[in-house]
Amino acid sequence: MNQFSFEYPLLLGSILLFLVCARWCRERSRAIYFPHVAQLLARSTSKSSLLGWLKWVGILAAVVALASPVITKTYSNTKKEGRDIVLIIDASDSMRQRGFDPNDIFKNKFDVVKEVVVDFIDKRENDRLGMVTFADVAFISSPLTFEKDFLKNITQMQKLGMAGKRTAINDAIVQSYNILSKSKAKSKIAILLTDGIDNMSKVPFPELKSMIEKRDIKLYTIGIGSQRDYNGQYLQALALAGKGEAYGARNAETLSKIYEEINKLEVTKIDDKKIVQHTYLYTYPLFLAILSLLFFIYFRSAKGV
Repeated sequence: MNQFSFEYPLLLGSILLFLVCARWCRERSRAIYFPHVAQLLARSTSKSSLLGWLKWVGILAAVVALASPVITKTYSNTKKEGRDIVLIIDASDSMRQRGFDPNDIFKNKFDVVKEVVVDFIDKRENDRLGMVTFADVAFISSPLTFEKDFLKNITQMQKLGMAGKRTAINDAIVQSYNILSKSKAKSKIAILLTDGIDNMSKVPFPELKSMIEKRDIKLYTIGIGSQRDYNGQYLQALALAGKGEAYGARNAETLSKIYEEINKLEVTKIDDKKIVQHTYLYTYPLFLAILSLLFFIYFRSAKGV
């Protein structure tokens, strides 16, 4: 934003002194304040008109220069530190179970999860998000992207059975960590959601745990449904290794609250700094004042005064 102002605006009031003096103390000013100014006065009406203009332009320009006109430009240097987040979604056969949402008992778990995930994606700002879907196998549904609409469409297109029926939690986490290991973001996050127990992974837990502990990636785990369906201690161990939190959601409402809590925990950092630039313009009226004075002297001298 540009703003014009004067650094010393009160000095503009001195123009009034010149106006008053021009009207009431013209003769006295010659004798007392400007003893040699008589040599510069015009001897005719035509000369006085031109010289009068030059005199007042010089005076006004000099006063404006003393008041120091300045243009102030304000820049907002906003640095937003976004995160890279990978959502790990269970698409195994157990996600077909209905009744997870009391408001619509005909919805299965997977449909509810997709709705909650879409809402979570909508609320992220300045973050890149990716997705890993898993069942028998784990695959990358979406690489890290800022395109939220694209990711929401990918989420809604997910189908049960597309990756098999069983549960490969460990392999899915490895996939997500492979994605985030290439990221240059300062904050990297993986959010695992499952309703089952790992029964298909090729990567054993000790090897997975060692990898998680060595990486600078925060891991959140969410178990949904009854605690008999998933291994709470297993998910807690994963979250502990990943320096994150473990959650359990018995219904759709609780799941929404968990994602909301994670959303609050992982707030984007905003460093908002204002930069103020001053451009001083006094040289322009000062140049005009000097130029007017020189022309004033020139024309007076040229007329033989």
